[in-house]
Amino acid sequence: MALVVPLHGPAGIFGPSCESCAALATEEINAAGGVLGRELNLVPVDGGNPPAVVATEVDALIRAGSIEAVTGWHISAVREAVAPRIAGRVPYAYTALYEGGEHRPGVFLTGETPDLQLGPALDWFADRVGVRRWTIVGDDYVWPRRSARVARRYLRTIGGTVCDEMYVPLGTSEFSRVLHRVEASGCDAVLMLLIGDDAVAFNRAFSAQGLDRDVLRFSSLIDENVLLASGADNTRGLMTSAGFFEDLATASGLDFAATYSRRFGPDAPVLNSLGESCYEGVRLLTELMHRAGSADVLPMTSVAEGLSYETPRGTVELRDRHLRQRVFLATADGLSWDVIQQL
Repeated sequence: MALVVPLHGPAGIFGPSCESCAALATEEINAAGGVLGRELNLVPVDGGNPPAVVATEVDALIRAGSIEAVTGWHISAVREAVAPRIAGRVPYAYTALYEGGEHRPGVFLTGETPDLQLGPALDWFADRVGVRRWTIVGDDYVWPRRSARVARRYLRTIGGTVCDEMYVPLGTSEFSRVLHRVEASGCDAVLMLLIGDDAVAFNRAFSAQGLDRDVLRFSSLIDENVLLASGADNTRGLMTSAGFFEDLATASGLDFAATYSRRFGPDAPVLNSLGESCYEGVRLLTELMHRAGSADVLPMTSVAEGLSYETPRGTVELRDRHLRQRVFLATADGLSWDVIQQL
């Protein structure tokens, strides 16, 4: 099974967490007898490379018969290149939260989608905090732009406004011009659609300019790694939503955190929603293969609808090849997330 996760670049900050969680799932599956009577092995692919390069590497592995499935967390631009190259030859479990709308054959999706994550969060901000004026700042690729489109449409239905909208190249570290526009926009909050190191640089600059005193930030893709890299002084007024948090106080979440800690020890990569999603991807493909009695796409697809099982996120169910799951809202408390409610 190919594990496609970023090992360098703006999203490389997430890679170690993703690798560790996928390895844990693999070890558990092999301890229980493997998949269809065979041992499961992960083949790493660096999802931080240009999308076309990643797609070519995955295609070569399939052609060589080296892999029978693909999973992992990587940005939507990579998925947009990889999915057509796979072309339904092997199952592909894409684990990242994403903008929605993926229905190509053989693709199964474990991540949060805007209907579960972004829309309910915007509702919460309007109802609980009175925030309806937003400025959008995102990296310039498919996920931020399509998510912003969803946000604009949703805000119109609740009487909200997009005051300004800006996109920067992946790998941006200088945000002074962007922050001047944020300040001039008169917004109540910023919808951050930035990845990894870009989000870190934005958070530091945002606080250095003093905007955190009056303007909230919400990102649907920000994790414990980004909090640590941003620094405790730069996370005031920062919020997120996700299906899993390291400190999620549910029985399944706490059990998973304890298992992860025992396996990898005190120096383990941070446990987060992105890493846990890779655990989900390996588990989902395995559950589908067991249910279908096959690793082929058509039998797996035929048994996918309604598949339900227990995960660190609780009980999940596959509908239209997407996992239906609970999503939680959290606010930054220095270097950790305080989960305040289920959306």
